[in-house]
Amino acid sequence: MGTLQSLGKLGIVLAGLLVAAAVGVALFVVVPAETSAGVVGVLLAVATAAAGLKVAGSLAGSLFPGYNVAEVEVTGPITADGGGMPLRPGGASADDVVDQIEAADADDGAEALVVTLNTPGGQPVASDEIRHAAAKFDGPTVAHAKDICASGGYMIACGCDEFVAHRDSLVGSIGVIANQRKFADFADRYGIDLERFTGGKYKDTTDPLKALSEDERAYFQGVIDSSYESFVDLVAEERDIDRAFVDDTEARIYHGRQAAENGLVDALGDRDDVEERLAERAGLDDIAVEQFEPDRGIGEKLSVGAQAVARAFGRGAASVVADRDGSLVEFRLK
Repeated sequence: MGTLQSLGKLGIVLAGLLVAAAVGVALFVVVPAETSAGVVGVLLAVATAAAGLKVAGSLAGSLFPGYNVAEVEVTGPITADGGGMPLRPGGASADDVVDQIEAADADDGAEALVVTLNTPGGQPVASDEIRHAAAKFDGPTVAHAKDICASGGYMIACGCDEFVAHRDSLVGSIGVIANQRKFADFADRYGIDLERFTGGKYKDTTDPLKALSEDERAYFQGVIDSSYESFVDLVAEERDIDRAFVDDTEARIYHGRQAAENGLVDALGDRDDVEERLAERAGLDDIAVEQFEPDRGIGEKLSVGAQAVARAFGRGAASVVADRDGSLVEFRLK
């Protein structure tokens, strides 16, 4: 950080220490000098000075923050609450990430934003909420892809001013998928029957014990096609890429170098490269990054740590995780 900020912080800390020390000496040494305060008074004065030092340090940190760039991370499958899906527990909570971006936007010390992405994607609405929050940030923003930035992760990157990917990252998967589990044959085999009452022709399309008709398949495919068209339109507009090319990717995953060659990312680079580009965009001489994280209790922290270990053992290219709404239909960006 700048010399003036460092001197300002030091000045506030020293002033706070001196004031607190003076108050402590006056209250616990000078005033009771005629009594038998002695060592106790000196100890109380020291304690007062220490408390003043702590308060002054907090005040200096708020007035002269030791960072000028905020970072938020999107790691794992994206859902509204981070609840994940069966076989893919945990993930990125859109609610938490949006809160972190908004907190960074409101922080006077955060002049720029890095959105670090290591996600296979996830729920369409949750992903778009994060993209929208990044787009609203008042300052330069750079998205940085690590191992994988697919589908909903790519959507989030579309909300940033620049998209930098690691040369060996996996990028793309601009598509939509909806899976529906069907147990109609199983039910027939074991004599399981279900009486169904519906209002509306397509209301029971997602019933797992009901086989789909061709008409229902066409209807459901139309819903997916509409969502896919919206995704392609968004990428083409936000990334300024020819729409026909985005459509022609057919939800392929690209190696980092391929993604750079076809314009899906702006540049290749590691963390140092990201910070250099962000410094240039923000007009900063040097970069000091503060990671904005959600507040978690000890139980949640242990859970997150366990999930990180599990991901480390199973790291690799993963499919985009599905929606989690209590139904048996998996709807996801892919």
